[in-house]
Amino acid sequence: MTASEKAAKRGTAPPPPALLTPPLTLTVSDIKQFVYCPRVVFFTYTLPPRRRPATYKMEEGRIEHDHVAGLEQRRGLRAYGLSEGERLFNVSLHSARLALSGKLDMVILAGDEVIPVDFKNSGGGIGLNHRYQLASYALLVEDKWRKPVRRGFVYLVPLKMAREVVISPNMRLFARQVMHKIREMIESETMPPSARQKARCRDCEYRNFCNDVC
Repeated sequence: MTASEKAAKRGTAPPPPALLTPPLTLTVSDIKQFVYCPRVVFFTYTLPPRRRPATYKMEEGRIEHDHVAGLEQRRGLRAYGLSEGERLFNVSLHSARLALSGKLDMVILAGDEVIPVDFKNSGGGIGLNHRYQLASYALLVEDKWRKPVRRGFVYLVPLKMAREVVISPNMRLFARQVMHKIREMIESETMPPSARQKARCRDCEYRNFCNDVC
């Protein structure tokens, strides 16, 4: 006998349905930062706003990305191996199903393909954090356009070069696992280990909050 049937037999109203707390909505940048150093994400969510350091690099990056977007509008798609396609810039994405949001630098609509493109202000290689950032954007793009994303690009601004990144099922799975880990970390307020590569701590805005990093 169900709870409603028992309540009806007793002549009382059935109990209200259990309220489910929706998962915390994360950003694609959270996934990128967690892969780079999980403590950046931890401090971002657990420190009060007044104690969070100013992130000048992010503001400089935003200005540069806007500049690159303006130049991209006048270029062809040869850098991406395409002869034609529609480009959308600064695309705001949100998925209630994934509880994830982000702002993608560029999306290319080419036939049955939807291709996410992320601008990177560096001439170096593409790190794992950038690859999983692109995979996370792929999840959002798929959710919006209802088309599978097979590949994406990281556009290296200083080199004026686009590097293709294949979006594999394992990358999608890992991005989802990272989202789960972030939510668990924030809910439990358990500070994670610092970045394995200690050189990353040198210019980190949150370095003063890590008492185990020299």
